[in-house]
This record gives sequence, structure tokens and C-alpha cells, in this order.
Amino acid sequence: MKYPLATSTWDSDEKKAVYDVIESGMCTMSKNVQAFESDFARYVGSKYAVMVNSGSSANLVMTAALFYRKSGSLKAGDEVIVPAVSWPTTYYPLYQYGLKLKFVDIDKRTLNYDLEKLADAITDKTRLLMVVNLLGNPNDFNAIQKIIGGRDIVLIEDNCESLGATYKGKHAGTFGIMGSYSTFFSHHMSTMEGGVVVTDDEELYHILLCLRAHGWTRNLPKENLVSGVKSDDPFEESFKFMLPGYNVRPLEVEGAIGVQQLKKLPGFIDHRRRNAEIFQKYFSSNPYFSIQQEIGNSSWFGFAIVLNDKSPVTRKELATSLLNANIECRPIVAGNFAKNPVMKFMDYSIASNLDNADIVDANGLFIGNHQYDLQKELAYFDEITRKIFSL
Repeated sequence: MKYPLATSTWDSDEKKAVYDVIESGMCTMSKNVQAFESDFARYVGSKYAVMVNSGSSANLVMTAALFYRKSGSLKAGDEVIVPAVSWPTTYYPLYQYGLKLKFVDIDKRTLNYDLEKLADAITDKTRLLMVVNLLGNPNDFNAIQKIIGGRDIVLIEDNCESLGATYKGKHAGTFGIMGSYSTFFSHHMSTMEGGVVVTDDEELYHILLCLRAHGWTRNLPKENLVSGVKSDDPFEESFKFMLPGYNVRPLEVEGAIGVQQLKKLPGFIDHRRRNAEIFQKYFSSNPYFSIQQEIGNSSWFGFAIVLNDKSPVTRKELATSLLNANIECRPIVAGNFAKNPVMKFMDYSIASNLDNADIVDANGLFIGNHQYDLQKELAYFDEITRKIFSL
């Protein structure tokens, strides 16, 4: 590929970190995971961070934790608002815990919530609002908080695509009671597989620690908000189970890689933003497609385009031409997710209509952004699109 979708962010630092862990003989999560969690929490400005084995697992334990709080816990049948465009594992944990999903349309310019439709969709039955920051773009959280008002609605964030994004100086992923992140290969930083949940709530933090590893007490502090005070007898505490948890622990090697990657992340984000400036200069006034409109300070996961009615080519024709030119591209996440056959298993409703999600589903795609200078690749993309659109 002359312009790939994703490339490695590693160098000798990460390779040495991997080697050191292998030499230590400690493979399961230990001091390197703890160090990464501490560094990650500090980076995003959160009190607590819990690393897991993927962003998908981060969404799973984040959802599960809301069912085990001592007060204000969710229950099966509660209504959760979700955007119509996101990745499957935004929705699956919500379904798996028996929540009733209500799909709300997106704004085709920002690819985040259509705020007017969101306001209309929230009712007295709404207990949870899932906010997804798509392709690096934070939502308008001031507007969302005004929409919620004084109602008893919990806000959580799927921020798996938007590490490093900020809104009014605050990191995306930290506006809700919890937020999830992904450190998969193609994302802003990579620990191979990996994910993180952050929160400022101590009880939720302890619940997350418990859920991450079998629901046992072993990884909890001596005094905690799940089991109370732990016994001083490690044998007694080794197999004491409090919650119906999972095994979604990360590997120690992933924590070690994360420590190194976080040191480089600010530079990675700076490069992505400089690339976005070039992309915007090239394509902000294209007559045949629109590009994603930034809210706050995006971390620019990739560069999305949505064809309009004037386009002389279809999305399929455009994608084929780009791939033939060795430019890798993908649909915009999962498009309108409510159109998928898997929906037959879910308890859901659709608020109003999903017209914009349908447009993105039929006419949208995105190309990659990277942690290095893309002037050459973006000039090439401009050259190829000019040929495709006869400009």
C-alpha cells in the first residue's frame, strides 16, 4: 500500500520492554501493568485507570460495573441511549446485560450525536447515555450536559477511537462516570491488544478491579468498597469470589509496552493534528464529498469523507478505485449498526429516524492517519481523487 490504513508505532524501546518482561518470567499482569495504569490515569487526568485485554472488554466491564454499585445500580430492562453509528462492542455489552437500546441518529458532519434528536429521544425512562466519540472527534459535552439537565441519567463514554482528544481542555473519556479506551494496533498508541477504563469513582474502580479477574478479591486493596476489609491471610483471600466477573486481564508485556508508548503519545497526537490540517486544506471544499467537522480538539483517528448527491461515483466505485491505487480505506466504523442482522437478538427501539446514519452507511468511508508526516500520502490521495472525480 502506498497509503496504508495503519502502521506500527513501535521502535527499539517497545522491543526492549517486551524482551525485559520475557526475561523476568512474569507474564501475567504485575508491576508493569500497574505502572501503565498510573501513567494513563495521569495522562487523561483521571483518578483511576484499569487496564484490560481490549477496548471491547473495557466496554464490557464498564457496563457490568454499573449493575453492582451499592446504590443507583442499573437493572435489566433499563433504557440506554446509543448513537446509530459505532463499533459492535459499543452495543453488545449493553444488550448482554439486558438493557433496552434506543438508537439515535448522528450528525453527518461531525459523525457524533445529532443533538436535537438526542434531546428529543431522552425521556423519564432513560437511565443511561452511551456517548461515542467517533474517529477521534469529541462530542459537544456542554450541550449534552444541558440536555441531561437534572435528570437521573448516568453518562459513560466509548472513547476507544479518540485517545488524546480534548473538549475545552478536558480529555474525552473523562466526562462520564466512566470512559473506555483501546490500545489496539491501529489506534493512537498500541500495546498489541489492550484497553483501559478510567473513572474518578472509587467504588466503581474497586468493582472494575474485581470484575477484571474472576470476580475475586485478590487484586482489591485491603480496605475496599466491594468486600469491605480483606483478611490478612492470603490463603483465605486467594479464592474468595464477590462478583460474577471475567478473565479479561492484560498481559504484563502489554503493560510494559504501554509505559513506553505513553511517553510518545503526545508526539503521535501532534503529528496526527498536523496531518489533519493538511487534509482539511486539500478537501474542505471538495464539491463531491464532505469531511468530518471537528468538535473541540480531535485526535484524528482517521480521515472520513461522505459522498454527496452530486458525486459522479458511488462509494463502492470510489473504494475500488482507491484500493486499485494502493490507498487503503474502510467504511465509517460499522455504518448504521441498526441495519445489521444481529439486531434480531436485541431489545431496541429507534428514536425518530436514522437518515444521517443511512447516508454515512451508504456513502461514507475513511482513510488512515498516522503518527508521522503524511504530506506525501495526502498529496497522492488528492491526485487520485482528482482523477476519480474528474477535477
